[in-house]
Amino acid sequence: MSVELNHTIIHARDNRESAAFFADLLGLEITAEWGPFIAVGLSNGVTLDFATIPADDITPQHYAFLVSEEEFGRAYAQIEQRGIEHWADPHQRHPGSINHNDGGRGVYFLDPAGHAMELITVPYGGWPA
Repeated sequence: MSVELNHTIIHARDNRESAAFFADLLGLEITAEWGPFIAVGLSNGVTLDFATIPADDITPQHYAFLVSEEEFGRAYAQIEQRGIEHWADPHQRHPGSINHNDGGRGVYFLDPAGHAMELITVPYGGWPA
């Protein structure tokens, strides 16, 4: 069996708020709820399991997602509609815009718990030749 990522736990101030924010933005579904976790399923079988913890215990993380051009367009339209602060770069020097790295499109924004989220349409370094 090959090694695959199955799930990861994302700390949140409110697991329901963070799971809904992410699922709604990307047109995904909440797939399960058990114990302290609310899971959002990704197309490759991985789940993001959101867990509520005290806000002071949250260490901001970075999560990057490779999406299609169509998915990016829908998500970016929602980012703009909702007035979500966003940047073209991870250092937040280019607000309100996207990048075109590697010939695709990319954007950075924060989720409700302060995690840095990134959407890209082309993997870093471009598609394999």
